[in-house]
Amino acid sequence: MSLLSRLERNLGRYAIPDLSLYLIIGQVMILGFALLGQFDVGRIMLLPAAVQAGEFWRLGTFLLVPPVTTLTLTSALFLAFGWYLFYLMGSALEQHWGALRFNGFILLGWLLTVGAAFVTPALYATNAYMAATVFLAFAYLNPDFVMYIFFFLPVKIKWLALIQWLGYGFILIVGTWAERLMILASAGNFLVFFARDLVRSVGSGQRRQAWQARNFAAANNEREPRHRCHLCNRTDLTHPQLDFRYCSKCAGDQCYCSEHIFTHLHVVGDPSVKK
Repeated sequence: MSLLSRLERNLGRYAIPDLSLYLIIGQVMILGFALLGQFDVGRIMLLPAAVQAGEFWRLGTFLLVPPVTTLTLTSALFLAFGWYLFYLMGSALEQHWGALRFNGFILLGWLLTVGAAFVTPALYATNAYMAATVFLAFAYLNPDFVMYIFFFLPVKIKWLALIQWLGYGFILIVGTWAERLMILASAGNFLVFFARDLVRSVGSGQRRQAWQARNFAAANNEREPRHRCHLCNRTDLTHPQLDFRYCSKCAGDQCYCSEHIFTHLHVVGDPSVKK
């Protein structure tokens, strides 16, 4: 029995089903209170310096901080769409992995984010990179899933994930240390869950290329050449880079490679005899 199977057997009853839905509900509630002026979102954001001062609730409540705290019609539409995507992708991952493993994925992202935040304790940390990791995981498992950019432009999600990875690379080069650490936390969470699959895919790709090369070579060995030089016996299969031509002045229209077509002695009479 694998480690994951043992964990699911022993800890599966403690897993939280529909975790992505609960996170969204929490963010909706916080946003509602903030819009009514009844709540200061800054009190639940992850600020390590405040945690060190005794505000330990921030370690968990920052997961409930909504992406925005003020709304316009446009921002409300994009916010609703973003929550819908997070629920869609989170539910798909939970269905693929099971509730326990998806909980572990979110938990590891939380641990890495909190750890990265404490390297720069005077700065606020965000939960946005955790949501981005859910997107990357979904894109890896469903690369041909089509998303409609601006609600009408179809794009396969693997290309959007590639853009995000390129963005991560750019921020690693020009971003602040806090941004770099958050990206490393996001990438680290992804790699912990998918490194083995990535290594296997690279290995299978190399084996596939080797198999194709062997099959191509075997097929060439079994084929009869169309052209064979009358002097050196090189063929279009053994030397595909050479040109082969036929000499009309030789008896039997003999074939020659590009090296001998202009230098050979013409065959006269019996084609098997070279003059």
